[in-house]
Amino acid sequence: MNRAPLKRSRILHMALMGASDPSGEAEASKEKPFLLRALQITLVVSLYWVTSISMVFLNKYLLDSPSLQLDTPIFVTFYQCLVTTLLCKSLSTLAALCPGAMDFPSLRLDLRVARSVLPLSVVFIGMITFNNLCLKYVGVAFYNVGRSLTTVFNVLLSYLLLKQTTSFYALLTCGVIIGGFWLGVDQEGAEGTLSWTGTLFGVLASLCVSLNAIYTKKVLPAVDGSIWRLTFYNNVNACVLFLPLLLLLGELQALRDFAQLGSAHFWGMMTLGGLFGFAIGYVTGLQIKFTSPLTHNVSGTAKACAQTVLAVLYYEETKSFLWWTSNMMVLGGSSAYTWVRGWEMKKIQEEPSPKEEEKSSMGV
Repeated sequence: MNRAPLKRSRILHMALMGASDPSGEAEASKEKPFLLRALQITLVVSLYWVTSISMVFLNKYLLDSPSLQLDTPIFVTFYQCLVTTLLCKSLSTLAALCPGAMDFPSLRLDLRVARSVLPLSVVFIGMITFNNLCLKYVGVAFYNVGRSLTTVFNVLLSYLLLKQTTSFYALLTCGVIIGGFWLGVDQEGAEGTLSWTGTLFGVLASLCVSLNAIYTKKVLPAVDGSIWRLTFYNNVNACVLFLPLLLLLGELQALRDFAQLGSAHFWGMMTLGGLFGFAIGYVTGLQIKFTSPLTHNVSGTAKACAQTVLAVLYYEETKSFLWWTSNMMVLGGSSAYTWVRGWEMKKIQEEPSPKEEEKSSMGV
């Protein structure tokens, strides 16, 4: 039996809800040899790791490099959104010119749709801005701990906005994450490297990531369930909304006074940062498609661990045992939450519905 290809909207739904597509994985594994599938998964996961880690280190350079001395975090974020918008439009045009060569939805700016997406775009702006501001004020090694409360906010907002309750075991894993977060803050303070400003931005970034997941599900129908259309409208709205912020915060003046404004190296790094920002959305969906949402979350946790170790080595930092313990608590709690939610979803899928039980009892 032929099976329709997995749509991007379905990929996002699985990623947000924590549900996998076991039938698709089983059919794919039957269709392809094990070694070929293993090679594909290895390449996709490696691509996700390289893209994600490179983006974090590059953004740290653009936001807080002593050699660059550029204090315009809003402009850096604005430029990355501009690059993403232009890339989306370019790929859409290319797909229209070569319909058989690539698959990309047609993009035409519709103000009505842009207004529908606007509430999500505000949350999206908060998410990417607070992420970059957190990275500006904290070290790359502490970056994952600083933004580790996303899972906790997911649980809290699911209850407050969606009236969804969470199991005791899932709440227990959230407790471990909160404990790791506070231990990490304590150890950063003990080492004299704590930035309360950066930590606050990390908490706000975590809140916006959770809100972004909730509002994305609500807004997707306005863009016909297309992730790329949503990416396009989000970034177009962000570019427009960032302009008054650049004026109010005086970043345009700071940019005019920037010594390396005419440097090809500077603009090359800025454009590369935009390319990574565009690519991370694609490789995330690709990793979910070739593995599963559960495997994607596990891969993300392992990537965060590798990123922390690389940051400590690259910046030649020395960390205490308790500091490493805080990281292990955050990563372990996040992994445990992912496993618990996956197990609960699988259990729900395996349980027969009340209608099916009624039918079986009637002998139908």
